[in-house]
Amino acid sequence: MNEAQLSAAPALGQAEAFDRIRLLRSPNIGPVSYRQLLARFGSARAALEALPELGSRGKSAYRPAPAERIEREAAAVRAAGARYVFHDQRDYPALLAEIESAPPIITARGDLALASQPAIAMVGARNASAASVKLARDWAAQLVEAGFVIVSGLARGIDGASHEGAFPRTIGVIASGIDIAYPPQHAALQEKIAHEALLIAEQPPGTEPRGRHFPSRNRIIAGLASGTLVVEAAPRSGTLITARLAGEAGREVMAIPGSPLDTRALGCNQLIRDGAVLVQSPEDVIELVEGFTGAVRSAFRVAESGGAFDYAALRTMQWGEARASDGAIGEAIARLLTKAPIGIDELVRQAGASSAEVNMALLELELAGELERHAGGAVSRL
Repeated sequence: MNEAQLSAAPALGQAEAFDRIRLLRSPNIGPVSYRQLLARFGSARAALEALPELGSRGKSAYRPAPAERIEREAAAVRAAGARYVFHDQRDYPALLAEIESAPPIITARGDLALASQPAIAMVGARNASAASVKLARDWAAQLVEAGFVIVSGLARGIDGASHEGAFPRTIGVIASGIDIAYPPQHAALQEKIAHEALLIAEQPPGTEPRGRHFPSRNRIIAGLASGTLVVEAAPRSGTLITARLAGEAGREVMAIPGSPLDTRALGCNQLIRDGAVLVQSPEDVIELVEGFTGAVRSAFRVAESGGAFDYAALRTMQWGEARASDGAIGEAIARLLTKAPIGIDELVRQAGASSAEVNMALLELELAGELERHAGGAVSRL
């Protein structure tokens, strides 16, 4: 990998950048555990060296991602004309960085400056009505005229229309690798966005989209924008996941109402009933998100469980203290966990241990493939 391809900030050298990619691609490492490991060990290389011991709770020996695999990935990113952007670099999208589950590393093609401008996410049904497709295209154009960038997921229907109406002030977020076009019908649109706007992916190049990738993509869409506008959606759809994630991130959630006789509008009506702001014109959207400071007016929220990771406490721990989870604390945490999500702060109270000790025990469970993390700092047993 060369420095231009990595786009490394002055404090991030080529070797550390390579090790960070390898750390994130290692088994059972997610955004939260990645940041925990960097906070505890100070560098990705040190974290990689500690992984086998930390993951020793698992049924088989823990092995980090092979270096050869990362070399191939970096070559594929370079061949696609893309670049890596790391969570602590100055050109990483600032709003996205605020959410707890923000991807530590993204790959991007196009104009990254778009991700630092005021943005609105527009999402909706794939099998959208003709009227809603036209409405999405028209509203996107008007919101762009008002100075906003439009973020969407390049899906058929509302997503595609939103991108088209906003072009070239649009950001496409995909569930596949940066070099995979999905859906195939939007291959030309995706390439156009990559060349003249901005295309973002979290998955490694060569990754075909899977069902589990779409909620991950949706959190990026919601995280990039001050507010998420749902144009048309069925009651049970991925679009509502994006709205929920926007609410969890403390962003505005807006919905366009529709006829109760049209199943494609029931999701929007449900969101409004649950606290999303009803909007009937682009001016309503602009008024709601213009000058966004974090104080939202929509009441659509998901209750937080609390207990975010205590990075400061972890940084000051000695290695011997960190390993305390090998004994009674680790076993106590394992016994307390069930399949029902529980906040980390509650685990700290019930275990009678420090926040750092509990979090280290949870990290070991995660590396062993026994832990699932949820929004709002909650965890459960797999």
